Amino acid sequence: MTTTTSPAPTLEVRALSKSYGARPAVDGLSFECRPGSVTGFLGPNGAGKSTTLRILTGLAEADQGTALIGGRRYRELDRPGRSIGVMLDARALHGGRTGIETLRLAARTLGMPAARAEEVLETVGLADAARKRVSGFSYGMRQRLGIGVALIGDPSVLVLDEPANGLDPEGIRWMRRLLRSFADAGGTVLLSSHQLREVEATVDRLVVVSGGRLVREGPLEELTAVAGTRVTALDAAALRRALDTHGIAFEPRADGELAVSLAPEDMGRLALRENLVLTSLGAGAGTGLEEVFFSLTGHVEPSAVEPAPVLPTA
Repeated sequence: MTTTTSPAPTLEVRALSKSYGARPAVDGLSFECRPGSVTGFLGPNGAGKSTTLRILTGLAEADQGTALIGGRRYRELDRPGRSIGVMLDARALHGGRTGIETLRLAARTLGMPAARAEEVLETVGLADAARKRVSGFSYGMRQRLGIGVALIGDPSVLVLDEPANGLDPEGIRWMRRLLRSFADAGGTVLLSSHQLREVEATVDRLVVVSGGRLVREGPLEELTAVAGTRVTALDAAALRRALDTHGIAFEPRADGELAVSLAPEDMGRLALRENLVLTSLGAGAGTGLEEVFFSLTGHVEPSAVEPAPVLPTA
């Protein structure tokens, strides 16, 4: 099991902006990921998560702002792979190599002992597939191998994009234990995922983005304690129009009720300004991360991303 041997750095995203043509992908985004914690990076499709991770890991340049690992940009690190382990797309692994060849090459590139490859292969549960070519791996096996490549340099930071995709229930439990152990040893973990239930069972902190901007950041317990406000109005259409006009996210519920990303007192003030007659107003039930996500972003996100490409089973 990988352990950190020195204090892990904090990840800092500061006023980050990036546009593709006239479309802003990231717009003034700022947040932190701290040592000893697993931070979930959440947002609907097109929210800017992938662009942010690419900038953080040196694969793209920001138009403005910075993304730092311990106060330094990725490209300024002496040996990046020894400081930060990255998995953005396990499907990019070379299909012609075996599992052990993939890890040995990664170890040699980072100046790690040859024995590190065998150690990591055991850690990710692929020892029995060491001589099998990656082209014959299932999607879940590729995910495990991709996490292995991220671990090979014994880093103190992990940045993982959708690591639970393709994993079976046992694999998901394994991943949870791995990330929890890594953070408990003092490591810093940034985890981007669409699988809200798995995120809720894994992370300590949340960073929620929408439209390239930060919506909310904080401890999981704090953000899920109260999921906004539940409200109904005599004129339901007028209520929706008022919320849209002020850019306030909401999610329809049963019987015309809306889950709104405002505290009850702020919802009451808005109703007064807009001359809305409210027929019910109360704090959200705090039922979990999905409720928070819908309330903050106004998007209904599936519990998993689109099905992965069909790959051979192990």
